[in-house]
Amino acid sequence: MLRTSPTRLLDARDAEDVARLLAVDPVADVFVASRVLLGGVEERRLGAQLWGYGERGRLQALCYSGANLVPVQARPDAVRAFADRARRQGRRCSSIVGDAQAAGLLWDLLAPSWGPARDVRPDQPLLVADGPPASRPDPRVRRVQPHEVDVLMPACVAMFTEEVGVSPLLGDGGALYRARVEELVAQGRAYALIEDGRVLFKAEVGAATPHACQVQGVWVEPALRSCGLGTAGTAAVVELARAEVAPVVSLYVNDFNTAARRAYAKVGFRQVGSLCSVLF
Repeated sequence: MLRTSPTRLLDARDAEDVARLLAVDPVADVFVASRVLLGGVEERRLGAQLWGYGERGRLQALCYSGANLVPVQARPDAVRAFADRARRQGRRCSSIVGDAQAAGLLWDLLAPSWGPARDVRPDQPLLVADGPPASRPDPRVRRVQPHEVDVLMPACVAMFTEEVGVSPLLGDGGALYRARVEELVAQGRAYALIEDGRVLFKAEVGAATPHACQVQGVWVEPALRSCGLGTAGTAAVVELARAEVAPVVSLYVNDFNTAARRAYAKVGFRQVGSLCSVLF
């Protein structure tokens, strides 16, 4: 239950309302839902703050404030309230990401004080596959084993650098990034095609709940691109993730990445929404 302030820091007493909001769109909000599933609502366990917004005593929207700033089920009035709180707090995140309208408006409101951004991607199609892949999976794609982290890391660094535009090795030498890769491998959510100690294809499930999961970091060895390996590899990840993680597999892609969008369409992904990402 919200009190007098337009926004407030949520706590364990709000857990039921938080779960209700996150269930409205389990695909679009899988990132925040996965974090809450693991860490709960309290800041000390979640490793981030959850801000709430509502009127007449009912929670109507959330904003996850951690390494990412993520509005959830936020209409313009809630976005404006979250922007005001974020502006007062100062930028602590490395990105804003979420529903294209909400995250886009949030950035419009914050840009005068937080800008300029390193990159703004206003239209990233959100795709889902909720059935068997439409193209043949590559049977060589499998879970990465813990002893293969050193083999996987160069491909992960290359993918991150290509996608984000900066190396994840900057700052701390990649310690935090490696820890995240190790975590995904330990959870059985990193998949790859590895031959002779070389990663030819890889992808991870970065967020997951019992209802949906989100694939990230899809990467193909540059020399093997345009040969169908990305399509067959992604089909294998969909098949494995649906069997091992959640029945609905999602991902989002840059609107300008026509090759990837064609490959995902061949796998059977369809668009269900659009996200916006702002990178700092």
